[in-house]
This record gives sequence, structure tokens and C-alpha cells, in this order.
Amino acid sequence: MKEVILGLVGVGRIGVMHANNIAALNNVLNPQGINVRLRLTDVAVDHARGIAAGLGAEFLPSVEALLASGLDGLVIATGTGTHPDLITAGVDAGIPVFCEKPVALNVEDALPVLDYIRERHGVVQIGHQRRFDAGYLEARRAYQAGELGWIHSLRAVTCDMTPPPVEFLASSGGLFRDCSVHDFDILRWLTGREIVEVYAKGSNNGDPAIGEAGDVDTALALVSFDDGTVGTVSATRFNGAGHDVRLEIQGSRRSIMVGLDEKSALASAEAGVTFPAGVPHRTFAERFEAAYRSEMAAFIELILGRRENPCTAEDAVAASRVADAAQESLATGVPVRVAQTVAG
Repeated sequence: MKEVILGLVGVGRIGVMHANNIAALNNVLNPQGINVRLRLTDVAVDHARGIAAGLGAEFLPSVEALLASGLDGLVIATGTGTHPDLITAGVDAGIPVFCEKPVALNVEDALPVLDYIRERHGVVQIGHQRRFDAGYLEARRAYQAGELGWIHSLRAVTCDMTPPPVEFLASSGGLFRDCSVHDFDILRWLTGREIVEVYAKGSNNGDPAIGEAGDVDTALALVSFDDGTVGTVSATRFNGAGHDVRLEIQGSRRSIMVGLDEKSALASAEAGVTFPAGVPHRTFAERFEAAYRSEMAAFIELILGRRENPCTAEDAVAASRVADAAQESLATGVPVRVAQTVAG
């Protein structure tokens, strides 16, 4: 039996989700002769000890102790501001690193991290989980197979049912950086094209505190690709119907939509139409439950050398560049060109 030891830093909401997914991996991997062990740490010691005990994992008192314990891979699920130091610590330890998006608070801070990874030949996978969602995978396959023809329009939607705490939003970098960056990443990944210009608008008709914190609760970006294709990316924090994530791809031969199923958070205005009839998702964790599990399984495969990196730090920074341009356009009211190089 091959043993893989993962170290997890951070057991907040998304860290607990990753911890549960890692613990559940053995149900799939044990028959393949692979056993995954989990060690974790967090500054909230009592909480972390409780999570570790519930999962049969090992708690360590610090990141330093975790890295010194002999890991095969490091999973980072802490606040964004800690990502650069933890990524470089993992690279220095000579082990593959998985880090939740983004690489850093902004592109400027991320560029030295990219240089550090390159210079030391580090392996860093960034957590853009939509790349593992069955619908997005099928849409990409259909496009690459030529079944859609050439794309004339793309419409990406990400709607939270309720907003996170205002305290979080105040330090999130803005709606485009925190939320729509997933759409920017998936549009690049699916089309194989670069977004070269963004024109953004936003509004605040929900909680006034969001505006006071310097953010918007709803935004729309018109994006232009390097081949002239256009698309829209919209997001909101106040979608009471449920958590709604969709991508409409209209091609010259065929049009398809990711996220249109029985749990879609919308209703038809047409007489006699009852679709969709299911209960909508309430959070991103429900919507992408299977994708998050597949993402962590892919990290194990990356550690074992069985696959290429499915989302590099360069990929993540490229999406963040688009998000930065969108935030700048939102602030200035004019279209903004997207810087294309990710070299430091």
C-alpha cells in the first residue's frame, strides 16, 4: 500500500471541507493501493484539534512542525494574505503544494511568488475547482471537438444566495477578484483564448454596508477576447432564489449551457413549464461538491506524478489580471486593457 501524507494549513469553512474530502479519498484510493493520511494545523488550536480528532487526523501545533513532519504534499486553505509565505514554504520543503485561489492579494504581490516557484522548479496547483465540474468539462470537450462551431457569445453567471460577512468583503479585493475570477479562469480554460479588455459596471441595492466597505453587491463585465469574441460575466451577492452558477455558450452550430439542471435557481415564465423542479443549491460548496472532491483527487495524482498540473500558479495569476482590470474599470468607468504577461 502506497502512503501519501498530506498537511493541511487552515480549518475554516473551506479548510474543513478539504479536510473532509481528503479523509474520504481513501474510499476511492485504497482499492488502488493508495492510503492517504492527513495532518493539520491552525492558529485556532482547540477548533483544529477537534477537527483532527473527528477525522482521525493528526494535529500539529504550527506550520513549521507540520512541514518538518515529513509530508508528501501541502494544502493551503488560509486567508489570502498568508498564501505567498505558505506557498514559498511548501516549495522550500520540496513538496507539491495545493493552494486555494488566489496566489496573493493582488497580481503585483503574486509575481515574486511566480518567480520563486519557477526558479526552484516548484509544483503548485491553485484551487479553481470549476475545472473539475462535469458540466464545464463537457462544454470544453464539445467546443474542442468542433460540435459548437465557432463561438459568437459567452454569458457567465455567478450569484450567491446571501453575501458573506461585510468584514470579509472589506478585505476581499472586490466582487470581481473574489467571485468573478472563477468565471474569468473558466473562460480562458474553456476557450483557450486570452481576455484582452474589460468594461465593468456595478451597483449597490442590497446592504448599504457593502458600499461603505468599498465594494458592490452586483456587477457586470463585458469581456473581449484576443480573437474578437465577446462575452459577459455577471455576479451578485443577493440572489434569493439560490446559488446560481451557469455558463451559456452560443456557437455557430450549437448552443449549450453549464449549470442548467433540476437544481437551477430560476423559474420559467412560460405557461405549463415546470422545469426546473428541484430544490436550488444554497452555497458554492453544495453546487461544486463533486468538483471539490475531484480537485483534491487530482492533487494526489499530481503528487504521485500521474498527471500534469491542472491549474498552475501562472493560470491563476492570468485570471487575476482580468479581475484586476475589471476592478479598475469598475472604479474608473472606462474599458481597461488586460496586461498579458505573467513574468515578474
